[in-house]
Amino acid sequence: MSTEEEFGVLTDAAFERSRRRIGIPARPLTPHNLEVTSDGTRHFAYGYGDANPLWSDPEYGAKTRWGGLIAPPNFMYTMGENVAPPLTPEQKALLKGDPFAGLGSYQAVMEFQWFRPLTLGDRCKVIRAQVGVQEKPSKFGGRTAHVTHDFLFANGRGEIHCVQSGTWINAERHTSAANAEKADPIDFTTPYTDEQLAEIDAAYDAETRRGAEPRYWEDVEIGDEIQPRVKGPLTVTDIVTWHIGWGMQLTPPGAFGIARKVRRKVPGLYPRNARNIPDTVQRLHWEPERARELGIPMSYDYGAMRETWLTHAITDWMGDDAWLWKLSCQHRKFNHMGDATWVTGRVVDKVASEGRHEVHLELACTNQRGEVSTPGEAVVLLPTRDAAVTLPTPPADDLTGLLAYEIERFA
Repeated sequence: MSTEEEFGVLTDAAFERSRRRIGIPARPLTPHNLEVTSDGTRHFAYGYGDANPLWSDPEYGAKTRWGGLIAPPNFMYTMGENVAPPLTPEQKALLKGDPFAGLGSYQAVMEFQWFRPLTLGDRCKVIRAQVGVQEKPSKFGGRTAHVTHDFLFANGRGEIHCVQSGTWINAERHTSAANAEKADPIDFTTPYTDEQLAEIDAAYDAETRRGAEPRYWEDVEIGDEIQPRVKGPLTVTDIVTWHIGWGMQLTPPGAFGIARKVRRKVPGLYPRNARNIPDTVQRLHWEPERARELGIPMSYDYGAMRETWLTHAITDWMGDDAWLWKLSCQHRKFNHMGDATWVTGRVVDKVASEGRHEVHLELACTNQRGEVSTPGEAVVLLPTRDAAVTLPTPPADDLTGLLAYEIERFA
């Protein structure tokens, strides 16, 4: 079979090439923030609607167990200076191109483990690498490749901060088409009624934050529900505000002449619009015409937005003295422009283990059509009346050891 004939088809050779990339550090995205500042954390938290002063007010933070401002859990999205060693020529060759080029690629799972906070003035180090690839059958027939990439973060002193693991499903196009054919058409034209908007506004007005009042492990019962959070109806303004705090991520930062320099190196990041003007590939998130060109009926949010919505709901519920240790979620449906999302959760278990007092949560992001777009689960460490929370111990002392541990975990 020729190379051309293999394009868009999962082959044994593609799996083998993908496996050979495991553990080779890839260049991370350009960080939006090089240092934790109260401006940076405030812009980021406000971008997803979180006004917790623990993230934005150093004077408030000084009165908490943390002794100062700490960054919201997902702030490491905006940070990360590459500390991986230089690649060999052989490694560079292995990372060139995509073994699964021509396939549909879909984010399936995003998992986090946080071990210590990023604090005011902190810098952040990162190693990004593929850590696993698995072949799994598709329920529509054919093969799929589940590829897992790790983003490993340490603070400025080299202490492990967070492990972020994302799994993407690469499927042959007939599998993607089968999914698309099952989808019901969505009405994007009917306006919200005043009554519907009033219900959403009432939910915003009712939001509370546990804050400085500790939520003790002894007081939590299985079946307890966290206070719901509503996000939306999603507008282009929300996307713009999100980018102020998050940065641009995929398209390197900078406009006009700076963007031109990037475009000369990577023209594929700037497909031309209807007027033949090169513009960022990310515009499908705010430009319905571009989304439709790609076969998506309406522009939509980022998966990372929903991940922050989940952490917002959890951290408001758990209070300042607790620690969000683990979060896992699956992005199953688009959250389209105009959608309203309700974030809910309930306690499904509580465990005392190795000195930790864990509460296990089941979570969901549900739109106004009653569809769950992102289910998830989390583990929160709560204080007891006798003891404060002890932060979890990472499985390795540095990023190099952590990468080796993660490769073994996904082997």
